[in-house]
Amino acid sequence: MEMGSDFALKLVSWNVNGLRACMAKGFADFLQAEDPDIICLQETKMQKEQADFDFPGYTEYWFSAEKKGYSGTAVFTKTEPLSVSYGIGLAEVDAEGRVICAEYPEFYLVTVYTPNAQRELVRIDFRMAFEDAFRAYLEKLHEKKPVIVCGDMNVAHKMIDIKNAKANIGNAGFSYEERGKFSELLAAGFNDSFRMLYPDRTDAYSWWSYMGRAREKNVGWRIDYFLVTDELRERVEDSRILSEVMGSDHCPVELILKS
Repeated sequence: MEMGSDFALKLVSWNVNGLRACMAKGFADFLQAEDPDIICLQETKMQKEQADFDFPGYTEYWFSAEKKGYSGTAVFTKTEPLSVSYGIGLAEVDAEGRVICAEYPEFYLVTVYTPNAQRELVRIDFRMAFEDAFRAYLEKLHEKKPVIVCGDMNVAHKMIDIKNAKANIGNAGFSYEERGKFSELLAAGFNDSFRMLYPDRTDAYSWWSYMGRAREKNVGWRIDYFLVTDELRERVEDSRILSEVMGSDHCPVELILKS
């Protein structure tokens, strides 16, 4: 399918929590059935050379962490990008394989696995440094053309985006600091595509703890996003959370763009 043709463009983002583990839980079947034009992965937890699988029809771009079995991102795309770049120029972050940018004729597609602030917010300073550097990086891209950002951004933005909001205020992923940085990103001209279309939808989550049958009870957090810059707002046909798809503690999220 040609980019910018008369067809809609289907993009998927999924924190697979280890691609090899997810492969054993139906990843390849999902990819075949959903058939996205581009799929972005976070937390691949592997090096490309460890893969004993490939995905016909897709060109693969991998950015793995130096540390084995940790973090990492990947982009699988049917249409070859004009260019692909890795990292945001912050050595400590880039060693963890957290950001890939694929440039297409009409937009930049950036996938991100945002650092977790961790229990007791022990990594909050690292997280804040990342947030500022990442926002500056995106704003620089946006000077050239529209931008789509997708991935596990490790923050539930508002009370509506998390089941037990009051109990989690101040915790990693729902601290005032992290939520504030997300607000700053939106204020810089990035739109949360899901909330743009479904501002009042409750019980819409993309991550559930493995403990306490959280997924079964839908005690979740919405921390996986597709953000689009203002120029692309009109092209957003749908933004979906594919909560029925198993295989990880996250479910995939999907963006449909009109031509």
